[in-house]
Amino acid sequence: MSLNPQQLEAVHHEKGPLLILAGAGTGKTRVLTHRIAHLVQDCELSPGRILAVTFTNKAAGEMKKRLEQLIGPKARELWVGTFHSICVKILRKHALEAGIAPSFNIYDAADQVSVVKQVIREINLDDKKFPPSAIVGRISRLKDELKNPDDLESDAGNPYIKRVIDIYRGYQKILNDNNALDFGDLILKTVTLFQKQPHVLKGYQQMWQQILIDEYQDTNHAQYVLISLLAQTHKNLCVVGDPDQSIYRWRGADLNNILNFEKDYPEARVVRLEQNYRSVQNVLKAAAKVIANNELRKEKGLWSDNEPGPQITLASLNSEKEEAVFVVERLRQWHLEEKVPFGDMAIFYRTNAQSRPLEEILRMAGIPYIIYGGLRFYERAEVKDALAYLRVLCQPQDSVAFKRIVNVPARGIGKTTLDKVEALAQARGLSFFDAAKETDHPKLQEFLKWLEGMQKTAADGPLNLVAILQKVLEESGMIRSLTAQTSSEAEERLENLNELVASVADFEENFPDAILQSYLDQVALISDLDQNAEGGVLPLMTLHLAKGLEFSVVGIVGMEEGLLPHARSQDEIEELEEERRLFYVGMTRAKKKLFLTHAWRRFYNGQEQYGLPSRFLEEMPAELIERIDKNRVEDDFNQDWEDSQVSLRAPPLVIATPSLSRGKQSPGSRQAPRSNLGIATLPSRTLHDDNRNYRIGSRVKHPDFGMGTIAASEKTTLGEKVTVKFANGMIKKLIAEYAKLERC
Repeated sequence: MSLNPQQLEAVHHEKGPLLILAGAGTGKTRVLTHRIAHLVQDCELSPGRILAVTFTNKAAGEMKKRLEQLIGPKARELWVGTFHSICVKILRKHALEAGIAPSFNIYDAADQVSVVKQVIREINLDDKKFPPSAIVGRISRLKDELKNPDDLESDAGNPYIKRVIDIYRGYQKILNDNNALDFGDLILKTVTLFQKQPHVLKGYQQMWQQILIDEYQDTNHAQYVLISLLAQTHKNLCVVGDPDQSIYRWRGADLNNILNFEKDYPEARVVRLEQNYRSVQNVLKAAAKVIANNELRKEKGLWSDNEPGPQITLASLNSEKEEAVFVVERLRQWHLEEKVPFGDMAIFYRTNAQSRPLEEILRMAGIPYIIYGGLRFYERAEVKDALAYLRVLCQPQDSVAFKRIVNVPARGIGKTTLDKVEALAQARGLSFFDAAKETDHPKLQEFLKWLEGMQKTAADGPLNLVAILQKVLEESGMIRSLTAQTSSEAEERLENLNELVASVADFEENFPDAILQSYLDQVALISDLDQNAEGGVLPLMTLHLAKGLEFSVVGIVGMEEGLLPHARSQDEIEELEEERRLFYVGMTRAKKKLFLTHAWRRFYNGQEQYGLPSRFLEEMPAELIERIDKNRVEDDFNQDWEDSQVSLRAPPLVIATPSLSRGKQSPGSRQAPRSNLGIATLPSRTLHDDNRNYRIGSRVKHPDFGMGTIAASEKTTLGEKVTVKFANGMIKKLIAEYAKLERC
C-alpha cells in the first residue's frame, strides 16, 4: 500500500511540532515507521538521535520489526520503547544524581499490594476501610500527578485523606528502605531528575533531536511533563493520537494533553489522517454519527474506498440468554456461509461479568473461545471461592475446597494454624475437616460451627439453589468484604458473583428438580476438551481491551442504559463522553459486519432488571440499521424463540450422587429481592405488607439508581413488586420492602 497525500505530509514534515490526528484504521503505525525511515535515510539523521515512545512493549516490538525491514540493522540504534522502559534506562545511568542506588529493584502490582498491607498492619488500620488494592490504585494516580505525600498536606484536614497520606508515606519508606521503585516512580523520579539536574536534562535534549509519541491521547500528567521537558529546546515533537479513542481516563489519561497541543505549541502543524483502510462504509458512517455527539474532540471526517457493506444489525432480545444465542448463531452463520474463521470474529462487552451467558452458549454450540486478557468465568478467583463453599456444603471431606475457603475472606485463620491441622490429620489418619474439629482455635471453631449450620439449613430446605448460594455469599463475608472496597477490581468481582447467582438461576430454570451436586458437576465437567479448535478460536473481551485490534465480524452485546453507558458514568459529561468513545472504539474494530444487541431483561447486580436500549443506538442513522425485535413482552416473556434453539441447549444432567436435598422452588425465584449489598437474597421476615403501597406515578429514590417513577405495582408472595422507571433510563422490577426505596 502506497502512502496517501496526508500520510506523506506527516512523513515529510521535518522541523517543529507536529500533531497527527489519526482516525481509526487510517494507518498511523505505517506513518510513524515511514516518518522515522525518512528522518534516517533522507534527512541523514543518526538513529540514536531519535526517540519513539509507545504504550505497550508489543507495540514497541512491532515498530522495531517494521523499521528493521525499512532501514535495516540501523534500526537497532533507535530509542524505541514504552515510557517506563525509557525511564528505566535513564535512571540506571543517572541513579546517583536521582538519589537512588543504581541496582534498584522494580516492584510490580503484587509487590505494591504486599507493601501496602504491611503498612496498614503497622499503623493499625482496618484493611476493609482501606482496601490495599484500592490504596495502591490511589497512590499510582497520585504519582501520575507527580504528587508526593508532602504535596497532600493541605488536604490532611480530612481524616480519611490523612490516613491515605500516612499509608503513602509508610509505603514510600518501605520502597526506599528496599531500594525499590514502582512503575509510577519510574516516571516521577525521571521528571524530578530532569527538574533538579538541568545538565542531565540538557544532555538528553541535545541527544534526542526528534521525538515521536504514539497514542498521545492516553498520556497522563507525569508523561506530559516528561515529554514537555525533553522537547522544550528543539520542539521537534511529533505526537500521534485520536481524541475519539481516548478511553483510559479511569487510569489517569488526560484528554486535554492532545486537545491542548496547539495551545502548547502554537506553531504546530496539524495533519488529519481520515482515509480508513479497515472498515466498510456503513460501519464508518454509523460510528462517525455516534462520535459526533461528543463535545470534547477534534473534528475529523473518516471516509473509505471500501464497499458500502451490509447494514449494521441491531437486535432487541428478551433476555441475556436469548442475546447470547442470537449472537453466537449469527457468528456461526458467518463462519459456515462466508467462511470467516472464528479467530477473525470477536464479541465485545462492557464488563467481564457479561461473558458468562456467552460462554455457556458457546460451549453448548461447540465453538472454541478464549477470554482475551482475562480468565474464563468459572476460572476467576472469586467464582472459584464461591464454588468451593458449595463443594464443602456437599462434601465436607473435600480438603482442597475446605483449605481454599477457610480464610476467604480473611477471618484470622493463618498458615500456622492450618499447618497444625494438616500435621494432626496426617498423624491420626483424619480428614482435614475432621482434624480441624479437634483443634481449639476459636476462629476456626466459629467457622466450622457456621459451616455445619449452613449444611443443616441447606439440607433441610426449603431453600432453593439460588437462595443457598445467596446465603453463603452473604454470611461467609464475601460480599461484605468486597463492598467495603472502592476499587474497580472489587466492583468487577462483585459483578462476577452476581453473575454466578444468575448461572445458578438459569440452571434451576432448565433443570427444576436438580440438586446442588448436579450444578457443581455441570461446572466441573466444563473442559477445553469439549471444544473443537477447527476454524480458530473466537475471542471474547471487554471494549477496553479491543482497542488497537480488528476483526472481520464483531458483535457488541449489552447495549443498554446502565451497561453502556455504564451506570456510574451518567452523572458527568466527561464520563458519558468516554463511554461514547468506548462504543466508537468497539464499532470501528469491525471490518465487514457489525452486530449490536440489547436485552429487555437481564439478571444483573443480583436481580432481574429491565433496561432500556442504550442512548447511543439512537444516534446511528436509521438507514444504516437492520432492526430485529424478538417480541418484547414486559411481564410474561415469550420463551418460544429461545426454546427453538434446541441445537444450543445442554442435555439434562442425570446424576445419582447422594447430596443435599432441594426444596421446592418458590414462585418468582428469578425476581429475588436485592439486598443493600448488591446481591439478591431471600427475605428473612414476613414479606406481605399491606401497609406499604406505592402508587403508580409516585416518585421514589433508590440509593444506587437515583430518582425514579413508579410505573406499576402488584402484590406477590414475596411482597409488593414495583416497576420503577429511573431517570438514568433503567427500568427495574424490585421488591419494595427490600429495595431501600424512599418516597419523595
